[in-house]
Amino acid sequence: MLTEGTGGRARWWRAAAAVPAGALPALAFPAPALWWLAYVALVPWMLLVRTAPSGRRAALEGWLGGLGLVLAVHHWLLPSLHVFLLPLAALLGLLWIPWALLVRRLLGGTPGPGRAAAALVLVPAGWLLSELARSWQGLGGPWGLLGASQWQVAPALRLASVGGVWLVSLLVVAVNCAVVLLITVPAGRVPAVAGLSVCALLTGAVWLWAPGPELTGVLRVAVVQPGLVADGPDSVERRFATGERLTRSLGGERLDLVVWGESSVGADLAARPDLARRLAALSAQVGTPLLVNVDARRSDRPGIYKSSVLVGPEGPTGDRYDKMRLVPFGEYVPARDVLGWVTSVGKAAQEDRRRGTRPVLMELPGGGARIGPLVCFESAFPDMSRYLAGRGADLVVVQSATSTFQDSWAPAQHASLGALRAAETGRPVLHATLTGTSAGCG
Repeated sequence: MLTEGTGGRARWWRAAAAVPAGALPALAFPAPALWWLAYVALVPWMLLVRTAPSGRRAALEGWLGGLGLVLAVHHWLLPSLHVFLLPLAALLGLLWIPWALLVRRLLGGTPGPGRAAAALVLVPAGWLLSELARSWQGLGGPWGLLGASQWQVAPALRLASVGGVWLVSLLVVAVNCAVVLLITVPAGRVPAVAGLSVCALLTGAVWLWAPGPELTGVLRVAVVQPGLVADGPDSVERRFATGERLTRSLGGERLDLVVWGESSVGADLAARPDLARRLAALSAQVGTPLLVNVDARRSDRPGIYKSSVLVGPEGPTGDRYDKMRLVPFGEYVPARDVLGWVTSVGKAAQEDRRRGTRPVLMELPGGGARIGPLVCFESAFPDMSRYLAGRGADLVVVQSATSTFQDSWAPAQHASLGALRAAETGRPVLHATLTGTSAGCG
């Protein structure tokens, strides 16, 4: 028999356990990259929620687990956001309350075979709704989707080619749900085994019959990665000069494109014709166009833009893509009139960057191959690369930096997204960074 004191302690222990239980799936992502853990990582959290004594307690434990997950997946933002990361995680954690209520309703107590079978469908669907809601840019975007932890698993990537990262998330949560049934509900073991069998059969069928991408040609692309450049009044010029030196070394390689990382050029090329001439000379020397990224105040309109700019031997070609989806707090402060104070406690943007208005395809000279540029954070959004591929992009190029998070899990997490986007679109994806992890995925 529980006394009021022991009951109160139990409630506190349950609440405290919900946070690390929710955080556990973060270990499936890079840098730990324990991809196999994703298939059981939700089990402790689900076991906790299913035994909640009331719907209110289930909601609380769902919220706390969601808070733990957001903190764990985004912990590398602490140097930039400091204490503000905690209320942000608390806000996003609310998105897991409906999922937690589903877990308690369908898996709580002693469900029969019918309720167990329903749980195998509805619990993954509830999780997917949480991920879809969180993927809205206004809430931070789709970083850390559970399915993205399977970026190096070939059968999972084949599933992504059919149903995107969303289908992979559904399957991973369904496996977790089946494990909970096998552990706790004798009457649910038959539906659980049936559910695992369906997951295996679906994966096998997609592996065998889903068409793979067709090889239509070869592009030789080089990435110029200057590495860390110490801060200082001339750091932008030193980074540019390092990019120049590395690019010169590519002469004679018979390349189709050279890509520099995000913010590799720190001045608008129209305002700095000397930089445009230097880039044009580089293009002529290596015999290929350069895709650079300008992070600067534009000379033809107000505000600072991050822009992918194609430069040929004659100078900028006129092909320019302005970044459309900006990083919350890093590149703009949402509701700055209310939240502008965060710039005093972290590294939030002192001035909002301006957004581009449309995607852009750039055609390379010679073979007519088309590239679709994205900038940094945009590779997290499946719809952006899918749109470029649908419009005819032969290669998706992601220009990134991640210098601020050099020694964290962020560079590896970011680069891993290229594998998902390549699987979803059937197009190779090049992830080019200033520092950290550059990668080609196809």
